[in-house]
Amino acid sequence: MMIFEIRKEEKVLSNSNSNGGGGGGEGGDLALLPPPNFAMVDRGIYRSGFPGADNLPFLANLNLRSIVYLCPEPYPQSNADFVSSRGIRLFQFPIEGSKEPFVNIPKDTVVEALRVLLDIRNHPVLIHCNGGKHRTGTLVGCFRKLQNWCLSSVFEEYVRFAAAKARMSDLKFIETFDVSCMRQCVLGIIYRYHGCGSQAPRLVY
Repeated sequence: MMIFEIRKEEKVLSNSNSNGGGGGGEGGDLALLPPPNFAMVDRGIYRSGFPGADNLPFLANLNLRSIVYLCPEPYPQSNADFVSSRGIRLFQFPIEGSKEPFVNIPKDTVVEALRVLLDIRNHPVLIHCNGGKHRTGTLVGCFRKLQNWCLSSVFEEYVRFAAAKARMSDLKFIETFDVSCMRQCVLGIIYRYHGCGSQAPRLVY
């Protein structure tokens, strides 16, 4: 895992997006475009494909603390500048993208990425790879197993994003992923309720 703690001192994102749809004022009527395959996973956890320049104003509104990046390639400069300008912590977990059916997904890398997701000090956090389908879907699927989702629901969610490009290797990895390897981490999680009624319990690491 590579961790990039890119901070800025006094730089305002809106200054570099004067022509963009950053929201507010006269620009408030411009549409904010989410990245491809964007969705909320749970409170404070989001997923998507790789955000382009036109998606950055949308991400700015999420007030992200962290990004979990699942590709081995270096983060593009334009995205690195955005991360720097927002004081966002970038966690890079390099997982090779492959269409081959028997390529091994590194279990230890998935476990480390899950530890980041479970720590609410990193929330709000965005998970993304390139398309937001396979690597992201696999990580989210393993996260769902930690939440005790039934396997059919985990697979249904994966396929909803991967569609016709669903990979059996990803589904097999999710199915065989042993959540007991996270037991020590999970034992450190406290469930707290914020508010009442429809408010969901929040994972606190």
